[in-house]
Order: sequence, then C-alpha cells, then structure tokens
Amino acid sequence: MTTEAAPPPGSAGPSVASSTAEEFVSVQQSPEFAELRRAHRSFAFPLTVAFIAWYLLYVLLSNYAGGFMGTKLFGNINVALALGLAQFATTFLIAWLYARHAAAQLDPKAEAIKKRMEAGA
Repeated sequence: MTTEAAPPPGSAGPSVASSTAEEFVSVQQSPEFAELRRAHRSFAFPLTVAFIAWYLLYVLLSNYAGGFMGTKLFGNINVALALGLAQFATTFLIAWLYARHAAAQLDPKAEAIKKRMEAGA
C-alpha cells in the first residue's frame, strides 16, 4: 500500500520510503544494525526471562504454597497480596528501565542508521 501524502513539514532530504529493498537489506546486514540489535537483545531478553520467572514463581506459590501466601504481614495484608502488587510495580519498573535504555542506547544508534539511509550513503 502506498500513499501520495506529502512528507511532514520540516523533514529534509529524501524519504526512507524511496529506498530500495536492496538498500534495506544492506543496512540490515551492516555492523551498525547488528550492534543496534545486540544492544536491544542484551537488555530485553534477560529482563523478559527474569520477569517471566518471577511471574511463574508467583503463580506456583499461589497454587502450591497456600499457607505461605496466606501469612499475614500486617493488618489484612498477606504475602500473596504483597507479591501480587509487586508484580505491578515490577512491570512499571521494567517499562521505565527500558525507556531509559532506549533513549540512551538504542535511539542514538537507530537515528544514525536512519540518517545514513536518508543521505543515501
């Protein structure tokens, strides 16, 4: 699907959309793109595995360690509720860490690749 819309105001240089498939393949095979993928994977994969393990631990504890999960911490707050809320906190923490990582590590590399493609180099 193609569109005939004009580029957004303020954009300069040729559009990446005018690049050929060969140019995209060549960029994909470049060392810069490999470094971008490595930077993404080295952050995303370990955190994904850690979070899934943490979630499965919570599920397994809920199913097989009812006595432990029912232990009251204070008032009506028990271990299950505290760990369940920690799941939400962990999700937001990971999202915040990824946003920081992307801004510091991924975005500059992706921008350099984009500029190189737009320049036709």
